[in-house]
Amino acid sequence: MKLVVTDRGVETARPIRGIDHVLVGVRGLEAAHDAYQRLGFTLSPRGRHIGWGTANYCVMFRDDYIELLGIIDPSQFTNNLNRFLESREGLLGLAFASDDVSLAARALSRAGIQPGDMRDLKRILEDPEGEVWPRFKLLHLPPEATPGTSAFVCQHLTPELVWQNGWTEHANGATGLIAMTSVVKDPSALAIPYAELFGFDRVRAGDGVVEVDCLGTWLRFTTAEMLPRLHPGLAGAPRLPTPWLAALRIAVEDLARTATVLERSGLPVHWDGQQVLRLPPQVACGVLLEFAEPV
Repeated sequence: MKLVVTDRGVETARPIRGIDHVLVGVRGLEAAHDAYQRLGFTLSPRGRHIGWGTANYCVMFRDDYIELLGIIDPSQFTNNLNRFLESREGLLGLAFASDDVSLAARALSRAGIQPGDMRDLKRILEDPEGEVWPRFKLLHLPPEATPGTSAFVCQHLTPELVWQNGWTEHANGATGLIAMTSVVKDPSALAIPYAELFGFDRVRAGDGVVEVDCLGTWLRFTTAEMLPRLHPGLAGAPRLPTPWLAALRIAVEDLARTATVLERSGLPVHWDGQQVLRLPPQVACGVLLEFAEPV
C-alpha cells in the first residue's frame, strides 16, 4: 500500500515523500571534506550533533543531500558508526523525508509496520557568521521494513538553516540524487516489502535487479554477480557480506562540464558510453560514484 493517509476526510501530504538524504560513513571527517571538495562539490559548514560523538559535512542539493558522517568523540554515542567503520568506509544508510514523523509512525502502524524509536536531534552548525542549531525529528525503521539498507525517517524542523544560499551550487554541476545501489543475496525477496512502503506500481523487477521508485529517486537492489554489469569498467569495488550499499548516482546539468572538473582534479574518470561518468570507490570514501544527466 502507498503511505498516503486521510485526516478527517482530507488527504494530507505523504508521511514519507521520498529520500531526504543518504549517509556516507567516513573514518577521517576532514579528509572526506577535502575529497568531496576535490570532486567538485560545495560542502556546508561542519555540524556537530548535540549529545552524540558524531559530526558531519553535507553536500546539499535542491531537494536532497549527501551527509558525510564521522566520529569526533568516540567516548560518546555514535549510533553504531564505530562498528561500521571497523570494516569499511562508504554508504551506510539513508533517510526518508517526512513533513510529520508522528503522522508517518501512525501510517506505518496501520500498514502493519511497527516503527522504532522517535528521537529529537540537534546539531551545531559551525557557520562562519555564527553558530546556528538545526533541529530534526527522527523515526527509526525496523530492518524488515527496508531490507537491503538501514533507514530512518527525517523531519526537518528548521530547513532554512540546512538549505542556505550558495550551498546547492556545485562546480561539477551536480543537482541531486538519482539512485543508490545495494548488493543483496536475493533481490526478488525485497519487492514485496518496498511495494508495501511505496506502492506496487513503483517497484519493478527483472534480470537480477529490483528497482524502487522512491518518489523520484531510485533504490536499486542487485547481487554481487550482477554488480559489475550495472557498474562496469572499474576495478577496486569490494566484495563484502550482503547486504551492503555500493553505489550512488548523481544528476548533473552538463556531463561534459562535470568531466572537465573531475579531470582537472586529476581524478580517474571512466566513461560508460556517453551517458555516465564513473569514479572508483577509493576516491569517494568507499562510494562507487556516478554522474549522469537526468533522463
